[in-house]
Amino acid sequence: MPNQSRPKVKKSRALGIALTPKAVKYFEARPYPPGEHGRGRKQNSDYKVRLLEKQRLRAQYDISERQMARAYDRAKKAEGKTGEALVVELERRLDALVLRSGIARTIYQARQMVVHGHIEVNGGKVDKPSFRVRPDDVVMVRERSRAKALFETARAGGFAARR
Repeated sequence: MPNQSRPKVKKSRALGIALTPKAVKYFEARPYPPGEHGRGRKQNSDYKVRLLEKQRLRAQYDISERQMARAYDRAKKAEGKTGEALVVELERRLDALVLRSGIARTIYQARQMVVHGHIEVNGGKVDKPSFRVRPDDVVMVRERSRAKALFETARAGGFAARR
């Protein structure tokens, strides 16, 4: 499972990207990988560059290796460039859509909102973060969840303004 595999700040520093708003502060203070040899790591092979990019994608979308492989297989079958198709495939996930719409502050929060049943698609409750959204689908916060403080903050533009 990809969830809670290691502290988010340490993971952010290892990958070279800020995964959470809290990680931004720590990443700016120490923009090098964690550990005894963090500043000393300089050599980059072609393999290391590609592996790091794959790991960054997995961390940004909080998905497992198996989910990444399935998304890649679907992207490979699509027309056009595989890399662009892979990003489109990952952006079709419900948790990614909740994050990009500004309802959630992080992918982890978006995943939790979906799993806890606060999001509906086309009028029906969906509790799977990996649900693939089609272009004509209507995604909303469920009626019974709209009064919660978290969703009030999102409605006021609280999360979108902080990015």
